[in-house]
Amino acid sequence: MAAKLEDYWRLTKPRIWGLLVFTGLVAMLVAFKQTPGSSLTPGLFATGAAALVLGSAGAEVLTNYHDRDIDGVMKRTMKRALPSGRIKPANALAFGMAMAVLSVLIPLLLINAISAGFMLLGLLDNVVVYSLLTKRRSWLNIILGGISGGMPVLVGYTAVAGAVTPLALYMSALVIVWIPTHIWSLAIFNRKDYEAANVPMLPIVFGDRVASVCIAGTSALLAVFSVAIFLFTPNVSIFYTLTAIVLGGVVLAYSTKLALTQNNRTAWTLFKLTSPYLAVIFFVLGLTVWVTQ
Repeated sequence: MAAKLEDYWRLTKPRIWGLLVFTGLVAMLVAFKQTPGSSLTPGLFATGAAALVLGSAGAEVLTNYHDRDIDGVMKRTMKRALPSGRIKPANALAFGMAMAVLSVLIPLLLINAISAGFMLLGLLDNVVVYSLLTKRRSWLNIILGGISGGMPVLVGYTAVAGAVTPLALYMSALVIVWIPTHIWSLAIFNRKDYEAANVPMLPIVFGDRVASVCIAGTSALLAVFSVAIFLFTPNVSIFYTLTAIVLGGVVLAYSTKLALTQNNRTAWTLFKLTSPYLAVIFFVLGLTVWVTQ
């Protein structure tokens, strides 16, 4: 039973949904401070958190279900529970659908329709646009499917504010801009796996050199964009600005090195850096907004 529960837990990809849920929770805290007259009760926070976990985890389960055939081809994924047969596909589908449906119903019935709408949009973009339509057909899969990565922010923000603001859109866009650097660096490192599975990731279609130059470009955009928050709220602290400059500089330095060398170890290091980068950026943003207002 413990082994089976662990398989289902890993099927949700907790490292991925944990980061996305964190951005949504920070967005709830920021919305409370930025929206006059808003209320953030423990009940609302817990309800929003539950919806975010169910939606993010459910989307991962459904994409795992659809990708079980190519996961069985790639070395880094062939031992997962679905391709190895430890979880039946029908059970995974039911598990993922149940979480996805609940993730929309909870905000619709207990929070507001705007938050539920963004949850539904995120699910459709991740499962339908990314996994079903573009992942195996176009190198634009990450660009078109990356929109879903910014939806937890909008789900959390609108759950508290009840409306979409320029700051909410900026925070959501920050996640979307972050995704190409994160995923394309992994694609360079795992190029052989994607080639074996015939998945047209950017490095497979255009080569590592072009892909690494694109990564340097998206990293530069990310570094500049992360500092541009002052355009959307005048209350951001110098601490956040310095943090964004330093972290953006580190990511840009590694992406520049990757563009010059196309070294696999550098690609892996850049990939591993980008997750804590986003977490720290959102943590400092939430902390500074909460403390200064």
